[in-house]
Amino acid sequence: MSDVNLQGIGMTSRRTRERLTARLREQGIGNEAVLEAIRDTPRHIFIDEALSHRAYEDTSLPIGFNQTISQPFIVARMTELLLEDGPCERVLEVGTGSGYQTAILAALTGHVYSLERIRPLQEKARKRMSLLKFHNVQMRHSDGFLGWPAQAPFDGILVAAAPESVPDDLLQQLAIGGRLVIPVGGSHGQELKRIRRLGDDEFETEVLQTVKFVPLVGGVVR
Repeated sequence: MSDVNLQGIGMTSRRTRERLTARLREQGIGNEAVLEAIRDTPRHIFIDEALSHRAYEDTSLPIGFNQTISQPFIVARMTELLLEDGPCERVLEVGTGSGYQTAILAALTGHVYSLERIRPLQEKARKRMSLLKFHNVQMRHSDGFLGWPAQAPFDGILVAAAPESVPDDLLQQLAIGGRLVIPVGGSHGQELKRIRRLGDDEFETEVLQTVKFVPLVGGVVR
């Protein structure tokens, strides 16, 4: 991966990235730090070279193992929602996938703890973090439903796949005042929710919009 062109050319150039951030701003993304992170992160290195010409389209793309890299608007929106109450020092990401959302979080938060159940995806993502020189990311090959108890509590938790209902383990790993951004639902439809932990057993839930994510699946793939 060392010979990857981080700056990009043609359809992966800086100018193309700036057009993407302009579109995201038009769609309502207002956090300038998030937009800057999207603009500065070379999305083309997170997908197969054959699809790199589509890297800066606002669309999800396949990354293998029946998984996708989320569309930039959703990445920006979920990150914006996570950070809306203020900075996050410790963030848990459930579903590393390609590592693109991980990189955006790493640029904007103190430390990212990222879980991925599919080891080959995790290994590729780890190499990308190294290539981008992110030293504030820890990765674990694990079942996302369980969270990462040893590193809890978290100021923020972002889940990049949809469970049928919110996993209690994740709620319990939120710090008081922390927030969880998660798509919830099955094939009948999914909703993006933001849940704030107000006290030991007190949570406040907002339903934000309809979304479409791959399902959150238990277990691990080696």
